[in-house]
Amino acid sequence: MYPDDAASPVNTDGGSGPDGAGDFPANNDSSCISVKSLWKVFGKNSDKALSAEYEGKDKTDILAELGCVVALQDVSFDVGRGETFVVMGLSGSGKSTLVRCLIRLIEPTSGQIFIDDQDILEYDDAQLTEIRRKKVAMVFQHYGLLPHRRVIDNAAWGLELRGVDQTSRYAQTQEVLDLVGLTGWEQAYPRELSGGMQQRVGLARALAVDPDILLMDEPFSGLDPLIRRNMQDELIRLQRELHKTIVFITH
Repeated sequence: MYPDDAASPVNTDGGSGPDGAGDFPANNDSSCISVKSLWKVFGKNSDKALSAEYEGKDKTDILAELGCVVALQDVSFDVGRGETFVVMGLSGSGKSTLVRCLIRLIEPTSGQIFIDDQDILEYDDAQLTEIRRKKVAMVFQHYGLLPHRRVIDNAAWGLELRGVDQTSRYAQTQEVLDLVGLTGWEQAYPRELSGGMQQRVGLARALAVDPDILLMDEPFSGLDPLIRRNMQDELIRLQRELHKTIVFITH
């Protein structure tokens, strides 16, 4: 995210909903997520792009001289526990890169990312796997459902990866499917569902593992306006009930 993209992370003053409606105040004053001076530069000369020689240079100059793309430039923000934090920006402004950096699906070039006061950029593979399995879940724009698995097995996928036995994971997943309005669709396949219903499965999959943090990367952008609004309202309802820490990417 570059300043001239008009797409810097925006804290919606205590947590407005993803459509601007509803107040989601943080549960306390502590930061659940804290990002400090985060940079992501794509290209072989990424380290040089951060050197004093290129300090203050425009990203177009860096691209022309080094062949590097500056996706995130010195991004800093804090997200309170239980807060809904909305990041808005134009296409190509680095929003998806940012949210993927928060869980190291994309490795940042420099900076710090604290989750519960722990810098996850210092984590080894085992620690990173643990936090992805138990503390943070992600909802993607394009659902990411497994076409050969039924709804309940898609939603229970994270629990299955944890090694939870089938009886327990089905019971836990059923509660979440009921919560997101998919009661009666447990045995359906993704191809039998509408776009909105498929996204509900994606949301259920994230919630089934009971994460503290929910990362949402433009999850409703592929839906038609009416369904999108319904899903936004649904998220507001769920947040009032569950009080998760949410980073919501939109445009």
